[in-house]
Amino acid sequence: MLHSYAATNFQSFLDRVEVDLAVNQRAPDTDWMATSASGQRVSKVLGVIGANASGKTALLKPLAFLGWFLSASFQQTQPGTPIPVSPHFANSAEPVELECTAEIDGELWRYALRCTPQRVLHEALYRKHDRFRYVFIRDWHEDKAAYSVRQQEFGLDPSKAVEARPNVSLIAWAAQYGVPMALKLATPIVSSNVNMVGRVQTGDLAVLQAGKSFYENPPLREQMERLLCTWDLGLSGLSIRESEVAQNLLNPDIKQKVWMPYGRHASHGQNFELPFFLESNGTKSAFSLLSFLLPTLSKGGLAVIDEFESDLHPHMLAAILDLFASRRTNPHNAQLVFTSHAIEVLNLLDKQQIMLVEKNPDCESAASRLDQISGVRSDVSLYAKYMAGAFGAVPNL
Repeated sequence: MLHSYAATNFQSFLDRVEVDLAVNQRAPDTDWMATSASGQRVSKVLGVIGANASGKTALLKPLAFLGWFLSASFQQTQPGTPIPVSPHFANSAEPVELECTAEIDGELWRYALRCTPQRVLHEALYRKHDRFRYVFIRDWHEDKAAYSVRQQEFGLDPSKAVEARPNVSLIAWAAQYGVPMALKLATPIVSSNVNMVGRVQTGDLAVLQAGKSFYENPPLREQMERLLCTWDLGLSGLSIRESEVAQNLLNPDIKQKVWMPYGRHASHGQNFELPFFLESNGTKSAFSLLSFLLPTLSKGGLAVIDEFESDLHPHMLAAILDLFASRRTNPHNAQLVFTSHAIEVLNLLDKQQIMLVEKNPDCESAASRLDQISGVRSDVSLYAKYMAGAFGAVPNL
């Protein structure tokens, strides 16, 4: 489970921003929390609220980046490829700093990274015993144009460690050599619709990608179909068919496979079928969203979703969020971090599960957890207070 993460000089966050999912013992116990194997209470859901262009998506991107960097930076980059990070444009000569603390199989780990788009400058992994002790520390020495790597129980051949490419995490690098600890830590656990550029595929492209994902996983396809048919979307069933289409209009003879979903509808005793392209935007959005959420719920991990409410009614948000609250649908305590403009989420979540984001006139973002703002009580309407401007993080119109 993710306990916390932080970023400095990362996109619009010039100063350090910390996102803490840990909940103290004084907070009332709710379905939005779980107790980790180490005994720490942790939020299963965290919603990020703020005005347009305040930095909400930028607050999600460290998670998406770290999930990719630790697991896939070796396989998905070539020598010399820039690391996909962006410092604040007013501080572009300085490195980006990221860190996260997470619990895996009952052990607490802390990871720290300082880098530029050109190279890793510092990378460290710590594991908690009685205190945090380093597993490895990797540093770039400009005067020697070389890395030094210190290890304790990491298990990577020292000669291989110093050869790690400057645009690759040492964890992803060690995984290619079969280092057991690296293989464990490099296992992908983050499912996200955002990357360093922004939201990934949307609309019909997202529908096709989701169709492929569900076609390859029948148990999740059955769960998705059951949920969509109970959410009052007018569906009585759903099927996904593999077909071939022209790759583009200029080369109609070149075909590519697609997995097209079809929605079944019942009317006046008859059944009808529509390709999903003709379904409502809300139906397509729910279908695509479940392709990120259901795999995470089925095995545990972290879902990072930008614009969670896209085309969905507020009542639908409650139904989808409840998938993470319920022990039946979330047996592995999977977590969800999301942004939303649907302020109704303030009526659904506790103040420990809300982050507020603002941007100042110098284009510098800052974020605070709602329960850390002085005077915020649990027995008042968070929605009403926010809409009245009591917490900030609203458009300045």
